[in-house]
Amino acid sequence: MTEDAHVVAAHHEAERLRAEIRHHDELYHRQAMTEITDTEYDRLVQRLKALEDAHPALQSSDSPTQKVGGAPIDGFVTVEHRVPMLSIDNVYTEEELQEFGNRVVKQIGPEPVEWIVEYKVDGVALSLIYERGELVRAVTRGDGRRGDDVTHNARTMRGVPLRLQGDYPEVLEVRGETYIGNRDFAALQAEMTAAGEEPLKNSRNAAAGAIKLLDPKQCHQRRLRFFAHSVGSLEGATYTTHWQFLQAIQAMGIPSVAKTSVVPNFASAISHSHHLMEGLHELDFEVDGIVLKVNDLGIREQLGMTSKSPRWVIAYKWEKYEAETRVENITVSVGKTGTLTPVALLAPVEIAGTTVSRASLHNRDEIERLGVQIGDWLIVEKAGKIIPHVVRVELHRRDDSQVPFHFPTECPECQTPVVKDEEGVYIRCPNPSCPAQLREGLRFFASRAAMDIEGLGIKLIEQLTEAEKSTGSTPREKLLGSFADIYRLKDHRSEMLELERVGEKLIDNLLAGIEASKKQPLWRLLTALNLRHVGTRTAQLLASRFGTMDMLQTQTEEQLSEVDEVGPVIAKSVAAYFASDIGQKIIGDLKELGLNMGDAALAAALAEERAAGRLNGKTLVVTGTLTRFKRDEINELIQKHGGRTASSVSKKTDYVVAGTEAGSKLTKAQDLGITVLSEDQFIELIGGTPDFP
Repeated sequence: MTEDAHVVAAHHEAERLRAEIRHHDELYHRQAMTEITDTEYDRLVQRLKALEDAHPALQSSDSPTQKVGGAPIDGFVTVEHRVPMLSIDNVYTEEELQEFGNRVVKQIGPEPVEWIVEYKVDGVALSLIYERGELVRAVTRGDGRRGDDVTHNARTMRGVPLRLQGDYPEVLEVRGETYIGNRDFAALQAEMTAAGEEPLKNSRNAAAGAIKLLDPKQCHQRRLRFFAHSVGSLEGATYTTHWQFLQAIQAMGIPSVAKTSVVPNFASAISHSHHLMEGLHELDFEVDGIVLKVNDLGIREQLGMTSKSPRWVIAYKWEKYEAETRVENITVSVGKTGTLTPVALLAPVEIAGTTVSRASLHNRDEIERLGVQIGDWLIVEKAGKIIPHVVRVELHRRDDSQVPFHFPTECPECQTPVVKDEEGVYIRCPNPSCPAQLREGLRFFASRAAMDIEGLGIKLIEQLTEAEKSTGSTPREKLLGSFADIYRLKDHRSEMLELERVGEKLIDNLLAGIEASKKQPLWRLLTALNLRHVGTRTAQLLASRFGTMDMLQTQTEEQLSEVDEVGPVIAKSVAAYFASDIGQKIIGDLKELGLNMGDAALAAALAEERAAGRLNGKTLVVTGTLTRFKRDEINELIQKHGGRTASSVSKKTDYVVAGTEAGSKLTKAQDLGITVLSEDQFIELIGGTPDFP
């Protein structure tokens, strides 16, 4: 091969390696996915660096190899921020959070506004400045007015592109947090221990120390990463919402905080905060709260700032408490839907005044992500009211005593081969007769959230599912083998009296509670049936929409998905249940035993209204201040006439009902050419008169 051919081949190989490295960066930062290990990733960078060293003409300032660090600097230069990096207010209770929301409403009015909800990363604040797409400076927060120039270290961080991709503004200042991931921190501790060094105490302090190192090669060894969460100065671009800004910077190659969402109102923001809290165990980075911020940048200007912080953002924080303890064993429990959940049995340790001896490991993927083994030392965290969860394995404390845990291939209760959810992470027992599923299903059926049968707790359920009916049948039937059997217990009083610690009074109270539960409303029965993806809220929506179990059973998947807040996943689950032999038998048995299956007259009226509904199949958005209706009244009217309500305007919107002081939703509707109705026009549309109601 000629020298020119070697150069051409090297050029192609370098471009291929750069494209592959950027592909993995894209997966990690934008989709929270990985196809290769960190070691394999580092090898790709090393191969590219060797190629560039052999062919200097291939070197480029924006190559991934430039992130391994240059020469040490003599000291830090203090830089004045173009826009001050102010702190944000904190609250620690939901009451305080709601008070903040009330203050926002008081200032801007009752019209719902969209909110951004994101994790508050427990890292070190950093500002990145790009000019004409190239990273020119990175500055710490400092005192909020002035910070230190740490560009030499920022260039080594994952998540900090040296050159932006696609379309970018002339000047872009992006602000966010630099942090060390939990797995990276565990590996770093192990490396330091192996080298005879004292391991670092926590990841935040490690990140703060790393960013102030003078030698970027040492910073690179700390494995710092970056998440963006806000904008500083900006020239050459205009964004109307924060969500639009986040989408834009991700297209440029800068990752925003993982699992960030936009929601339609403050109530949804609070609800989504709870959802994010429940997902803490899924994160590979530490957080100390949830940040809620107004999405619309124009409304932010209207809200303004105090002398210390903006009025359009709040941090819902919690106190974090950690402890180190050892995994004594790992067990697997089977839930009411057959989900196999691994649980770490821990050496008891006190965290925030509570003795912790168990921590859920959630699923097989979580065990693999954490790399946890029996005998490992763990860091367990308790944050506020959140149940304790495992943060990381202390790899530097490993010796030869650890034993890998192998996830079962069969149900530990009934030995049925387990299956993995399609496109999911959970492993399930598919046997509907599994004793564990039966026990947990019965417990939930009788719980306060469902049929509210007082006295039917897990201890009694365990006895009833083991005791046999004295019928002489072969094989012998258990007293409690299905939901319907709860309502047949009145015929087996004598067998129940033979159970341990069960007397006449207990039986009388239990049977009275069972009989009373027959009158529970339809939504409670739907909840109690424990259909996958169907909780209390969805059950109420379905019962309200269709009125009776019979009507609900006739709905197709498509018809179910038209119900507000019921998406295709829920619709598929509900339709599949009612079409199954098991579902039909359960409903048939419960109907025969006299349970409330809904109001037939209400169902007929609802069906008639929907059939004649002038809004049948239409989607409406209501915006602005209304004078003829309260917001819940007009939403109810829309649904009554066959339509559905939505919180945001899109191409799928059929009408926008606009009151006074309608804002961005009205503007968007006009831009999209969507029909805008006044309140009087809406009344005419549904067949009313100007004097309505």
